[in-house]
Amino acid sequence: QVRLVESGGGLVQPGGSLRLSCAASGSILSINSMGWYRQAPGKQREWVATIASGGYTGYADSVKGRFTISRDNAKNTVYLQMNSLKPEDTAVYYCKSSIDGRGYWGQGTQVTVSS
Repeated sequence: QVRLVESGGGLVQPGGSLRLSCAASGSILSINSMGWYRQAPGKQREWVATIASGGYTGYADSVKGRFTISRDNAKNTVYLQMNSLKPEDTAVYYCKSSIDGRGYWGQGTQVTVSS
């Protein structure tokens, strides 16, 4: 059974920073892409960033220049460093990973940006 567990969410003031982590565990042979999505209240889930197994990264325009995705392959973990946070970044953040040819989602972690 493969599990993805996110951590690192919380309440932060505008302009602040947070670092999210997502660790994959279980019976894993290989992990291809790892990424982050978010869903704000009343809105559809949207893509935030992706990192491929070779390290290639992609970002949504709304976070480009502020967020950085990275991964530690030895730990089966993906990170999302979020800087210069804005109130519109408030959402539940989910990680998604392609593991052994299947897609898996984490349970989500709440990020709230408010003064």
